[in-house]
Formats: sequence, C-alpha cells, structure tokens
Amino acid sequence: MAVALDRIRVGSAPDSWGVWFPDDPQQVPWQRFLDEVAEAGYSWIELGPYGYLPTDPARLADEVKKRDLKVSAGTIFCGLHRGPSEWESTWEQVGRVASLTRAMDAKHLVVIPSFWRDDKTAEILEPPELTTEQWGHLAKGMERLGRQVRDTYGLDIVVHPHADTHIDTEEHVERFLDSTDSSLVNLCLDTGHYAYCGGDSVKLIETYGERIGYLHLKQVDPDILADVVAGGIPFGPAVQRGVMCEPPAGVPELGAVLTAAQKLDVDLFAIVEQDMYPCEPDKPLPIAVRTRKFLRSCGA
Repeated sequence: MAVALDRIRVGSAPDSWGVWFPDDPQQVPWQRFLDEVAEAGYSWIELGPYGYLPTDPARLADEVKKRDLKVSAGTIFCGLHRGPSEWESTWEQVGRVASLTRAMDAKHLVVIPSFWRDDKTAEILEPPELTTEQWGHLAKGMERLGRQVRDTYGLDIVVHPHADTHIDTEEHVERFLDSTDSSLVNLCLDTGHYAYCGGDSVKLIETYGERIGYLHLKQVDPDILADVVAGGIPFGPAVQRGVMCEPPAGVPELGAVLTAAQKLDVDLFAIVEQDMYPCEPDKPLPIAVRTRKFLRSCGA
C-alpha cells in the first residue's frame, strides 16, 4: 500500500492540454481546459501562459470557483543573466502575471530562464554556457526578483530548470543554488526537464531539500531522449517526437520522487505537466484521467 503523501498537493496545468502560448489555433479553448482538468479529478491548476485564461481577476475567479478549482501559481520567463538592462522588461511582465496570481490567492511565481536556442527553429540565440559575469548577473538578478516579488506581491519565486536554458543540468542547477540566497530564491523542480538534462530528481531533493519549493511532475521516454541527445535536437521538436511521455512509462519513477518530497515534511505543490504541443484536442483528457489515477496509486 502506498504511503499517504499528505504534504503533497497535486494539480495540473494548461501545458498538459498542449497549451504553450496565450493564443494559438492548435490549442484547446480555455473553457475546455478548465472543464476537463476538473473532470480529470484535479483541484489545483496553474495559470499557464499569461492571456490564455481570462486576465480579469473577477471573471477568472468565477470560472475557477464554479469548477471547484484553485490556482497554485503563475509563470514568467526572463533573461536576467544579461544584466540590469533586463530588469525593466522583466518587472513589467511580473506586474501583469503576479497581480493576477495574487488575486487568485496563489502564493508562487514560477520563473523560467530564457531559452538559448529557439524551440521552433533551433536557431542558436546565445551561447549555451554563461560567462562568470553572466552567472553573477543571474544570481543577483534572481535574488532581486525574489525580494521585490515578495515585498510587492507577497509571492515566493521558484526558479524552474528547463531544457535549452542556462539552468538545466545537475552542474548548472547546483551552481545556481549555491550562488543564491535560500531566503529569496528556491526551485521549481521539474522532474521531466531535470531527467531530460541528465539529472537525478531524488538525489536533488535529498541533497538540496531546503531549496525545493515546488514540483512539476513529468516523465521522459529514455529511448526517444537518447535519439534527441544523439541528434542534438532542440526541445520543441523533441516534444513533438513524444520525449515527454505519459506516466508511468518513463523516467524518473514518480513514486520515488514523491516519497522523497514527502520526507521533507513541508507542504509542496506537485503540478502535472506533460509537454504536448501541439496535440489533438481529444488526446489530453484520457491521459489526465489515467495520470491522476496513477498518482493516487502512489499515495498522492
């Protein structure tokens, strides 16, 4: 019998319905996402790309409440490694997303570093390795962001290691954590992205447990990943190949991840994100139902 994971709050996100952009004809309408995520048995959601769900707080609150849903986080992207010149545009984005996130009574802002290569065209936008100076900008910028987001909006930032960004591999994640103040900056550990980049989620939780502030649950198909790595394939096309697969078919083993997270003895969100852009509109719901059933079997 699975151990009761009573410190873990499970949810899902627009990403699991193939939503990557605020508006795209290949994506399901937001009403359908909300209907189906509730039908699948989840009670928590993320906002997804700003502008996909209604941005009027009163309307969004009504739409969420009538489906017995609650919001756990909003998301922003930023390139703070480029230095202070990035601050103004980053803070402008934060203002929109954090205001809506706070209005939904959520407590977290997921921060994703900017991509170093285009996930559609594979164009190299920046070198994949940061200079020492850029690492300094990144650490100081994230600490400033954490402080001001908390002071202004009452939210905690959780930085999301992500494929094809500068915070991806075990080495980069550990360097980032060792360079930042735990009172200002913690991690959104995405189990799929970390495995995609060669990391061990259970090891990271056991080693840096006090820095784990939030979880994204996903799995990687190891066979497809091997081809992706061998071919130097960018993240977007890799997703189209099915590199992020339905649990429990891939790695890491989510039961072990959730058990390790439970041992931290803190309340954590664990939001399912199965990257599927683009996908057929009827594909996500059955997967979401099966995934929720699987997570219940793990004790979540």
